[in-house]
Amino acid sequence: MMNSRWTYFVIACFGSLASAMYFDLVQQKEKCIIEEIPEDTLVTGYFFLEHWDGKKQDNSPHLGLTVTVKDPNHEVLLMKRFGRYGKFTFTSHASGQHFICAKSNSTRFSVFAGERLKVHMDVQMGEHVIDPSAEKAKDTVKTMEYKIRHLIDQIRYISKQQDFQRDREETFRQMSEETNGNVLWWAIIQTLILLTVGVWQMRSLKNFLIEKKLV
Repeated sequence: MMNSRWTYFVIACFGSLASAMYFDLVQQKEKCIIEEIPEDTLVTGYFFLEHWDGKKQDNSPHLGLTVTVKDPNHEVLLMKRFGRYGKFTFTSHASGQHFICAKSNSTRFSVFAGERLKVHMDVQMGEHVIDPSAEKAKDTVKTMEYKIRHLIDQIRYISKQQDFQRDREETFRQMSEETNGNVLWWAIIQTLILLTVGVWQMRSLKNFLIEKKLV
């Protein structure tokens, strides 16, 4: 019964998620992925841990994963231990690069440390999955209410993404203007140096010719 429920969980999480990904993970070593997340955005992540070698597929009760989430200032937003399957959620407090790190917390009774594991992970930002019970509900009003909430969440997420992109464009524009200003000043300084050196050389040459009574 438990195996069937976990199988359903994995299929529900990853079966219809085109954006899901997987990566290899060496036991007792941490690996991070970077996500650009707008401020005040709800993030939900699903993962599934298995052996990299498909021949070792078993219940593997010793396998587990520790998920750590850090904000752009490297402050920890979330740190939690899970089993082979799990779901984590957090809300971003600042816009920018967030680090989602995974580390195997397998016990010493497991296979030798250093074995490669495969982590399947999907990270969803700003979108709430519609309650499955609402899909089966006979009450059309309740179903529509859940769908409308889902659409509102998507609109809010899109709006936050637009604000985030505008902030990034403004920052990039300021950097470009500063760079162009620095280049202009550097060109002016180079021109002044060349003119100064030219005037000094002409005066030195004139003084040399006068001293030698050539003029």
